[in-house]
Amino acid sequence: MRRTAGGGAQGAGIKDVAREAGVSVGTVSNVINRPDRVSERTRRHVQDVIARLGYVRSESARQLRAGRSRILALLVLDMGNPFFVDLARGAERSARAAGLSVMVCNSDQSPEAEAEYLSLFAEQRVHGVLVTPADPSGDNLREFRRHGIPFVLVDRVAGGPSECSVSVDDVAGGALAVRHLVTLGHSSIAYVSGPPHLLQVRDRRTGALNALAEAGLPPHALHEIVADRLDVNAGRDAGARLLGMAERPTAVFCANDLLALGVLQSMYAAGVRVPEDIALVGYDDIEFAAAAAVPLTSVRQPATTLGTLATELLLEEAGDTDAVHRHRQVVLQPELVVRRSTLHPR
Repeated sequence: MRRTAGGGAQGAGIKDVAREAGVSVGTVSNVINRPDRVSERTRRHVQDVIARLGYVRSESARQLRAGRSRILALLVLDMGNPFFVDLARGAERSARAAGLSVMVCNSDQSPEAEAEYLSLFAEQRVHGVLVTPADPSGDNLREFRRHGIPFVLVDRVAGGPSECSVSVDDVAGGALAVRHLVTLGHSSIAYVSGPPHLLQVRDRRTGALNALAEAGLPPHALHEIVADRLDVNAGRDAGARLLGMAERPTAVFCANDLLALGVLQSMYAAGVRVPEDIALVGYDDIEFAAAAAVPLTSVRQPATTLGTLATELLLEEAGDTDAVHRHRQVVLQPELVVRRSTLHPR
């Protein structure tokens, strides 16, 4: 152990390991980074010294030499939403297989917070970035692009051929939800949306309107209730507004499951039965959807697969695989999972 100027202990460095083991600094470096270049006997000896001295490699020093870190950054809209937890699980699985770690950050649906995080990622020279954008203008990503750090959009279609993205067809998902409700006989449907600047929210509304048009119903058959966030509290508030409507719709489609669970709580508290008095459909099919007091019909997004595929694309773009990279926009299809919250036929 070395001592600092103030007398405190400081961890052993690579030179201390080399001195104790009686080898060069280069040999220690090879044991750590390129063990195949060192004989088994020397490697074991140096590893024993490393363990005895408690030496830990300085990642910041390695990063300075390499020009970028071994960390992938994942920036999502809301880590309180289990959908993004599942997405992060898929990303971490692929990253670990490649010897990388994932740092998860939460923009909280804020373009300003997103800009701050992207600036931090550039400063830290992360290996690559997976991002679900909160900024509808795209200015944050245009600014980030000049740093030359690879990035892939997740849960959002790229705006051009120069970017990679992995997303789900939210227009198709919105149509699945409302087509199901129309088939059950509903002709007056509420759409509990989220912040209007989020493309996913707008696309799901577009799909809902498409399904109404297919059925010969007018656009005003969809009654939009705008929520300021995509969480349970916002869903409860939307449910209260729904209960106050003079002519209450007979069905509700929510932009995500958390909103739907909040609406369900409001209906339950007011003695309104689901699905007998009002049918309810969510989006994402998080784990809590099936476990709700009234199991929730939902549009399933393959969240873990989204994270896995996006990370594989990012590693390819960063040059970590043998594959020849070309920018791709992968669009997955959603699936309607029908449960008891809609199963009462009209």
